Amino acid sequence: MAKNTFNQAKKAKTDEFYTQLPDIENEMHHYKEHFQNKTILCNCDDPYESNFFKYFAMNFNHLGLKKLIATCYVGSYVAGRELSLFDIDEEARAPENKHPYKIEITHVEDENGDGAIDLSDVKSLLRSRSNILTLLEGDGDFRSPECVELLKEADIVVTNPPFSLFREYMGLLVENEKHFIIIGNQNNATFKEIFQLLKANKIWLGYNSGDMEFVVPSYYPPHKTRYREEGGIKYRSFGNICWFTNLDIAKRHESIPLYRRYKPEDYPIYDNYDAINIDKVSEIPCDYDGPMGVPITFLEKHNSEQFELLGIASGRDEFEVVPSKRYLNPKQINKDGTVSNGSKANTRATLILAEKPEDIYYLADNAAGPLKILYARVFIKRKGAAQ
Repeated sequence: MAKNTFNQAKKAKTDEFYTQLPDIENEMHHYKEHFQNKTILCNCDDPYESNFFKYFAMNFNHLGLKKLIATCYVGSYVAGRELSLFDIDEEARAPENKHPYKIEITHVEDENGDGAIDLSDVKSLLRSRSNILTLLEGDGDFRSPECVELLKEADIVVTNPPFSLFREYMGLLVENEKHFIIIGNQNNATFKEIFQLLKANKIWLGYNSGDMEFVVPSYYPPHKTRYREEGGIKYRSFGNICWFTNLDIAKRHESIPLYRRYKPEDYPIYDNYDAINIDKVSEIPCDYDGPMGVPITFLEKHNSEQFELLGIASGRDEFEVVPSKRYLNPKQINKDGTVSNGSKANTRATLILAEKPEDIYYLADNAAGPLKILYARVFIKRKGAAQ
């Protein structure tokens, strides 16, 4: 991608979303006890542009790190162009001279003698120690053999992997039995491989979920929503971002307080699943023993000691929760009254009887009536519930 023209880059599918330092700090302070004497790898991060590298370099001594490794992918369109944290060797980092490299740090000292370790000390370190930065033989892709070797050396991986490669990235971490703290989309939980890990209690969500704003390259087109520009920098935000980890944290052992009592009239049953529907985590009843469908946001608070994950009504068949019926000749009735053919996926998703005429709903030959389409639900059951 580094050799593409500007117009080609604009048309290409891109994953250049740069995490802001406050978002990293807000999450990382919960994991301090895990970092002591560990090797940290940021393998989707150009050190000159990555706030992940900046955070761990500045806090190297505070966290008691053993080693910090960061690798640069040569295919990054912005690499060496516009988001540099350091004003170092700009000629060597010009696009036409760009090469994939790695930076390895084993100690950070107070280089300027001001009594504190900050970004200026990291800058001095990179200027003065020529052996810290070395070129890679390949392209720096996290899947390349030499980057996989670095992965094997690491104790904990912390980064924001490419959104479009999240499934593959997670698979590599699991295959190599690595601890990690990585950014993803809450919808990643609906991927078969990811949900199976959640269900088996091998991964879980971190502390901060929901809105997160990222810096994006200048060539990204403006968006009508969740977009702004300030000081010549473009920002994009998403409302469904979360952290995934497999490090044991206090949050995953905190039970959800339950106050509601089950009343049949308050909890409709799905037309195609034998479970009750719950629209908010706060509405989970404390005395219901059967399967319940809850929003995906439930995973932010999930405690495997309190609830069992059964499956997801995602419109696919690879999970254990199977719909009780398939709909015949489905038709989608749109808000403007027009009719569309119902998709096979949506008609397998969670449906309840429509209550409001303004709902988008389905009509099908074997349905109980007009059916309201709900966003995908996670099916859960209380631990210790009567069988």
